[in-house]
Parts: sequence; structure tokens; C-alpha cells
Amino acid sequence: MKSFTQRNDPYFGLPGNQSSGKLSFLRFLFRYPVFLLAFGPPIFRDNAGIDVTKGKIDVWAFVQVAWVGLIAVRAVYSLSSSHTILIPKQVRSILRLFFILGLLFLASAEYSPSRLASAAYAIFYLLTLICVAEFVVDSYRNPPDWMQCLFHLRFMFLLLFLLVLCTIPFRPMMVMAVIPGVGIRLSGGAVASITVICPLTVIISAYTFLFSLESKARSIIFFMIGMAGTLLAQSRGCEIALLASLALVAFLWATSGKRSSYLFLAASFASVLLGGVVLAIIGGGRIWSLFNRGGDTADIESASGRTDIWKFVFQYCMAHPLGMGYVAGFRIIFRQYFALGLQFEVTRIGNAHNAFMDVLAGAGWPALAVYVVLLVKIVALGWRYARKRSIFSISSELPPRHALRCSLALLVYCLISGLTAADFVVPLKAPFYLQFVIIAMILGMSARMLAASRVRPAHLQE
Repeated sequence: MKSFTQRNDPYFGLPGNQSSGKLSFLRFLFRYPVFLLAFGPPIFRDNAGIDVTKGKIDVWAFVQVAWVGLIAVRAVYSLSSSHTILIPKQVRSILRLFFILGLLFLASAEYSPSRLASAAYAIFYLLTLICVAEFVVDSYRNPPDWMQCLFHLRFMFLLLFLLVLCTIPFRPMMVMAVIPGVGIRLSGGAVASITVICPLTVIISAYTFLFSLESKARSIIFFMIGMAGTLLAQSRGCEIALLASLALVAFLWATSGKRSSYLFLAASFASVLLGGVVLAIIGGGRIWSLFNRGGDTADIESASGRTDIWKFVFQYCMAHPLGMGYVAGFRIIFRQYFALGLQFEVTRIGNAHNAFMDVLAGAGWPALAVYVVLLVKIVALGWRYARKRSIFSISSELPPRHALRCSLALLVYCLISGLTAADFVVPLKAPFYLQFVIIAMILGMSARMLAASRVRPAHLQE
């Protein structure tokens, strides 16, 4: 690794030369095609979708396969043509665990009620993993402008949100639903997941506003757009996850200096007072009813019937430790045990409505253990360098540190939201690819900062 002593590298001689710098949106996507996965792509299909476990496919299924396949083929070609592949061992261990998890998913096809479907989903998982690995290798050699990655990602979210809004006049039921007692819920359907793209837009905008990383007016406008979409989605899980992520962003800002700490404490105190006044005027009962969309106690306690599903998965996997078969197994087996007193049509349930439970249902306890360890290692690695101040004070370190912190806040949203939604672990679902793109950014930035922490600056080597 002789290139480690190059003086012209802003990271004290890491592989590669200068960062790729600022790129236009289209050039950025061509340069780092893994971000194309964040588009989904948009699928103009009714919410019910197509159940491949029954052998039903449509033209959009071919579009999805081609979309992921082309990006993965490009990644494979890029990796195979690389002369050297340099990744720090901490990041390699995480990628290795991802690969092991993929093999467990693939092995689950052997006992799945629909072997072909489970194997196909496992292959899509592995293809996505290849795209992530290629991005980590590429960004380790020639890093992008990391904040620009977040800005372009937010721009993609805004484009998808606009696409959802443009779909409403033509096919409203494709992207929204009318729920008795709740009203109109804008979900985005298969066009784009509003419960993911809008909260992530809010988080990025809140972070850039607090740390003054862009125009204040732009941050506020994008924040309001994202918040409007989040409220239109009317999802309690989404709102709770967003609140937790914004609390993390506020905490990171508060720890950046004394002035920020004082302002944070003052704002917290003012929020408590304001909350008390609102509670006294409106009443706790009305606020609770509004937050729960008028749901009764039984509905709230069962998380809209989710706890019954989780209980079924847990009991089944206690008797069958290896699970039901990746993705397809739950869809088929759950229908055979639908007499659970649920208040909705179980034939339309495609997953366990919990990312962790869905991994458990797919490939059993070994897969769940690997998945949990994976997430812990990713968060621990990212947080280690998000909070660490390098002993070498260099201006080029600050942008990736901000980008790493913001990316961790995005990942926290995905993980908390995953407690009530399984799309983050189901291939061919847009949230699945969004979470992988965020993880790819965290691993890429962590790899660069890992190497930077081990290499002395050139003027100290003389």
C-alpha cells in the first residue's frame, strides 16, 4: 500500500487522489449507480400488487428485475476489473456478515413452500449486496463529496414525492387510501413510499439547517415539504421514528458547542411548557385520540393487529427454528393459519410488519442473530467516527463527519420504523434499497475515516 504516503491526498495519503468533487445530478448517478437503487424504481401498480408466490407476474416485475440486474451487472464488472480491492477489516467483517445472511436466506429456499420465489428473493438480496460492496470499494479509492450524496439523495426523494402527487389526479387509489375513522392516507403505494422518503427529507433538512450546511431558506422549504408528506401519510410508527431521529439530530447539534447546548436546553424547556399549555387547553384524551386516529384500546394495544402476527411468527419459529423460507414462506404459511381473530384480510398480508420478525420468519433464529449483530456493528462503527474528533485538525474531515452523522440519523429512522414495517428487509421494495444505500454510505465513510485514523500526516513522517 505504497500510495498511503501520497501528500496530495486530503486524507493523508489514502488510496486514490482527490475526491470526485461536485457532480451534476445525472453525472452523479452515472458515477455512483448504487444511488439509482433508491428510486425503487417507481412501479405504477395498485397497492395490492402481484403475488409472485402464486406464479403471477406483470410487466412491472420485469422492470424491477431489469433495474436491479443492470446495476448489479455493472457492479460485478467494476469489481472484476479492479486491480486491487482495499477495504479495512472492520468494514470487511460487516460485508462478510451480510453475505452470510444472504446465504442463510438462500438456504431457506430448500424448505420454503415456494422454493423458486424464496431463492429469487435471496438472489436479489445478494445482487444488492454486490452493489453496496462495489460502492464501498470505489468510494474508498476515490471518495465522493459525501454531503453532496445526501443532497442528491434528498433531491431524489423530492422527485419521487412529486411523482406521487402527479399520480393522484389519474389513479388516486394507487397512491392513497380512504380508511374509515382515519380519513385519507397518502401512502405512495408502489410508486414511492411516503412513510420513508418524506421523513428522510425532514431529517436531512433539519440537520443541514442546524449545522448551517446550506441556505437556511432551502432547508426550511424542504423540511416543510417533507413534514407535510409525513403528516399526510398518517402513520404512527412513521411519526414516532421521525421524532426519535430528530431528537438524535438535536442532540448531535447540542453537543457541538456551548452555545448550541444552551439553546438546546432552552428549546427543550420551552417545548415542555408549550406542551403543558396545549395539553391543558385541548385535553389529553383528545390528543391521544388524534394521535391514534380514533382507534380503540384493543387496536392500540395490538398495534393494529401486528402483535397477533408477531405472536404467530414467534410460535411457529419456536417449533421450526430455521423459519418458513425467505419472504415467500410467510406469505403462504400465514394464509393457512388465518383464523387468528384479526380485524383485516390476511390474504393481503405479504410480510410480518416488522423487519426483525420478517427476518426471523424467513430464515429462523440464525438469520435473526446475524441481522441483529450486523446492525449493532454498523451503528457502533459509524458512531465511533461520527463522534470522534481526529487528532489531526483538517478541514476536509468535517464534511464526511457531518455526512456520517446525518446518515446515522437516517439509519436510526429506518431501524425504528422497521419495528412496524418489514419492507426494509424485503427485496423489490423501495425501503429495502433505501436502507442499503444509507448503509453503503456509512460503510464508505467509515472505511475512509478508519484509514485516516491510522496514517500519520506527511509532515510528521519527515
